[in-house]
Amino acid sequence: MMKQREGRSWLLILMHVFLGIGAIVGGSILIIDPTGSMVNLPESLLQNSPFSSFLLPGILLLLVLGVMPVMIAIALIRNAHWGLGERFNLYPDRYWAWTFSLYTGFALIIWIMAQVYWIQDVSIIHLVYFAWGVGIQVVTLLPAVQRIYSK
Repeated sequence: MMKQREGRSWLLILMHVFLGIGAIVGGSILIIDPTGSMVNLPESLLQNSPFSSFLLPGILLLLVLGVMPVMIAIALIRNAHWGLGERFNLYPDRYWAWTFSLYTGFALIIWIMAQVYWIQDVSIIHLVYFAWGVGIQVVTLLPAVQRIYSK
């Protein structure tokens, strides 16, 4: 049985919701327009990457940093059972969505690091999202949040 949520737990949920919504919008746009012109992304950004268009990055963005964080947020609220999530839960004494919250933080940090590596430039948005990924991990690891999502 999950314990009563408090402010820090709701902060974690909101961090996932906002990340997810933004990535769903961004990923969808890149899938609709793989050239990136719809959002003023020059194709030259792909020059040092393994991608020839923004289609695959758009799909990854939509699923990994869009759909997944929204699912995690819903699960953190509803305490939903998910067999696959529980199978990949490295912390069996914690609720699977808590563990996947950590995974999402890592995924966002890796996503940003790969972008910076491939485009050979850092912008303020990279710093913001890198901090967002670290923030998700920090809030997830707060003792009060761990207590709420421990079994």
